[in-house]
Amino acid sequence: MPALSLKEQNLSTDKLRASGHETAGSVPPPAGSTTPSTTPSTAPGRARATRLDTLTGLRFPAAFVVFLYHASLLAFLGVPWLNSSSAVTTYYDAVAHAGALGVTFFFVLSGFVLTWSARDTDTAPRFWRRRFLKIVPNYVLVWALAMMVFAAPVTDFTIGTLNLFMVQVYYPDFAINFGVNPAGWSLAVEAIFYLSFPTLFHWIKKIPAHRLNLWVAAAAAGIIATPLLSTLLVPAGSLMMATEPDTSVNQYFVSYILPFPRVLDFALGILVARSVIAGRWRNIGMIWSGVLLAASYAVGYYTPPIYSTRAVCVVPAALLIAAGAIADNEGRFTLFRNRVMVWLGDISFAFYLVHYTVMVAVWKLLGSKAYSPLEAVGMLALCMGVAILASWAMFALIERPITRRWSNPKKKPVATTAPPEPAPRPLAARQVGEEHADDGVSA
Repeated sequence: MPALSLKEQNLSTDKLRASGHETAGSVPPPAGSTTPSTTPSTAPGRARATRLDTLTGLRFPAAFVVFLYHASLLAFLGVPWLNSSSAVTTYYDAVAHAGALGVTFFFVLSGFVLTWSARDTDTAPRFWRRRFLKIVPNYVLVWALAMMVFAAPVTDFTIGTLNLFMVQVYYPDFAINFGVNPAGWSLAVEAIFYLSFPTLFHWIKKIPAHRLNLWVAAAAAGIIATPLLSTLLVPAGSLMMATEPDTSVNQYFVSYILPFPRVLDFALGILVARSVIAGRWRNIGMIWSGVLLAASYAVGYYTPPIYSTRAVCVVPAALLIAAGAIADNEGRFTLFRNRVMVWLGDISFAFYLVHYTVMVAVWKLLGSKAYSPLEAVGMLALCMGVAILASWAMFALIERPITRRWSNPKKKPVATTAPPEPAPRPLAARQVGEEHADDGVSA
């Protein structure tokens, strides 16, 4: 397997190597070094930011819309928390595409951030080691919590085992795909991304800079074409989605859940990152990118679900990710770079994993009642608060200590006759990336 490297246009890699993990945060460049947003943000000779705090901050809104979507599914998954069937329908209709938008954003973000932070000295085994330690401990913990809270009585051994080992995404059966923890399936897809990244990155970095945007367009076209191809080539079968009765489970599975078509989302993120780094990307800014992403959500109401879940929103998501990275690299203000949003972004992976289990647990602890719409808002706010606290605990006690302790193999000491005493390293001299064991990537 080739070593991971990223040598683009004489860019400095000093800051890049200082980060112990792939990160989505940012160290702004020195004052006075900003350039207009329509010029390359990482032009030759310009150091690339180590952290992209705007992208870290954006992770929490993406996880939050998934939270809202999964709350709408409670009534369909055996948790009658609303006392009005019309309220159930109205709420679901309002957030029907939100979860898919958040997941698609995360998939593109994964490719972008891993490319931005790829290290000259990295190797595939070391990369996979970091990914394993980042993802698996929290995943297994939440799997166990979900089994204890609600899943064990309704989960057979096969479904539980497939979900535990992250292979639930290879069967066109929603009971398997979304079994145990309904949020866990996207981590199984991310596992394929991580396995493929060294090879994908090796291939994509060979693309000449002047052709990168053509490849970006080709990847986006492939993503947009996937739903059409699945409807044309995949037999519909007799099983339709419970929430979308006109949509075939088989075709939806191939278009949205099966990992191999979704590698295109990940590859799009890699290509966009390379285009930004090479100075070939033409940035439309965060405001217009955000407007397009919101518009894509509205368009989703007028397209079949198999299109609205991915094809409609993937280009605006990529535009927003690139715009956020460029803003950070140029040291410009964004709403997502403040301390609160970065902290929420840091815990967002844990939040994404645990939020559904928290919702069911809180509902049970409150007496398994059905609430009026107004009461349900309060219940969701409580669930949100508990999920944030649980996520912070998982991040502080499990995710961060494990990644800091074991992500990088210890170097064997080299014996010398008279080892010099190293000078103490000032705390202020540390790179920002060293204080954040998070990589900016969530499922």
